Amino acid sequence: MTSILLNALLPIFVGLLLGYIAGRRGVMDNLNVRNLIVLVMDFAIPCAMFSTISSTSWRVLREQSESAVMIAVVFVALYAASYIWARKSLKMSISDASVLALTVGFPNSAAVALPLLTNAYGPSSRVTAALSIAVGAITISPLTVALLESDKTSDGKGVSIQAVAIKFLRAFTRPVVWAPVLALGSVYFGLHLPSYVDGSLTILGSAASGSALILTGVVVSSQTFRFDRKVAWATAAIVLIQPLFALGITELFHMSHAEVRDITLISAIPGGFFGLVFGKSFNATPETASSGLIASYCVGAFSLAGWMLVLTKYL
Repeated sequence: MTSILLNALLPIFVGLLLGYIAGRRGVMDNLNVRNLIVLVMDFAIPCAMFSTISSTSWRVLREQSESAVMIAVVFVALYAASYIWARKSLKMSISDASVLALTVGFPNSAAVALPLLTNAYGPSSRVTAALSIAVGAITISPLTVALLESDKTSDGKGVSIQAVAIKFLRAFTRPVVWAPVLALGSVYFGLHLPSYVDGSLTILGSAASGSALILTGVVVSSQTFRFDRKVAWATAAIVLIQPLFALGITELFHMSHAEVRDITLISAIPGGFFGLVFGKSFNATPETASSGLIASYCVGAFSLAGWMLVLTKYL
């Protein structure tokens, strides 16, 4: 188990640390990162998601439909709770609250879930990990983009549900959103890509994890890390409250032991980088989100080990 955790988590820390140091020392510009954002969000990650999902059979995806629904429930519930907390208690703007909510609600499945679950529980768990990326990418990610764009155009006058709905649909024009949808469609209709196309997507997608981590570190480096009560609550929501909620709701619906284990462990993964990356384009990078992200990785190595021990012993 120690070896599995080191293999899955150490590269994550290295990537974040390299990006952070590069940004702090001026090796990379941590204020103007548009080109790096385009590389990660419009090319690398969409290719990685499409390649992973399209390589899975429809039968396997259909068998995982209940897991996908449950993952969506967990992600959306934590997103909504975090957003309301940020707006009501922390008095954040709509943009800042949506960034914090996505950081809390969407674990770093792209970089951590695939290697962690595959190494720990075998290829069957890889499908659940891939679905967790797709679920987050087509639910709370476009919702965050919609809230950011609506808030930007509202001039501080508030946003309407209709405006958010329109922006939500427009968010599906982004590659990071439509790529998993297109992949699911290709699997459903039994479309097979030529080997050279699949190989091209695989090569481009292989850059996703590393470049995304560097980008996250660079973005975070432009802000001061501060650990306070707000950051402590955000960190607890990521590494404790979300997996507890996932464990409770999967047990409530009497899901299989493997499904309970995989969904709970995915929910225990430290926070994802999508929120800060989306927010950077709209000048919305709240300190609570960036500090909570860093803190979740510092705690994550220990909390993930604890969750794996608990799930192995009692399931």
